[in-house]
Formats: sequence, structure tokens, C-alpha cells
Amino acid sequence: MTTFDEREAAFESKYAHDTELQFRLEARADRKLAQWAAEKLGKSASEIDSYTAEVIRADLKESGPEDVIAKVTADLGASATAMDVREKYAGFLAEAKAELTAS
Repeated sequence: MTTFDEREAAFESKYAHDTELQFRLEARADRKLAQWAAEKLGKSASEIDSYTAEVIRADLKESGPEDVIAKVTADLGASATAMDVREKYAGFLAEAKAELTAS
């Protein structure tokens, strides 16, 4: 294997790792956002779990957090703006990053 091949393999490995990490960060932030929204909506413990699953399914529609933010914003109605939801999501994303890098 040449140096170029080794370097290419290293870049591919790093890309795969970074992509997996980003997926895990977003999944954790989605879950935290869903639980926050469910509590704000006054859902019971069993309803929180099903609502969280519903929000996670919404994230599979397109890449990035926009579909989750749109769903949660629509569900919350007048009790939170899209900006509020985005700020919460950003905070949860930072929390998720701190949790995953600590472990």
C-alpha cells in the first residue's frame, strides 16, 4: 500500500467517524427536543415516549433538523415560536456534543 492509499484510507475512516458522530448528535438532540416539547404540551409519561418516537420518525423525512423543528413548532402552536424551538435545539445539540465527547 502506498502512502497515498494509506492517506486515502485515513480520510475515509475519519469521514465515516465524523458522519456517524453527527448522526448520533442529531438523534440525541432530537430526543431531548421531543421530550421538552412533550412536557410543554402536558403529555403523560407514556405519551412522552410515543411523541418522542413520532418526532424521531419526522427526522427521517429529510436531512438536517429542519423537519423536526417544523414539526415541533407546529405541535406547540402559540406556546413557542420557530426561533424558540431552534434555540432549544441548538442548546440540546451542544449538550449532546458535551455528553458524547465526555464518554
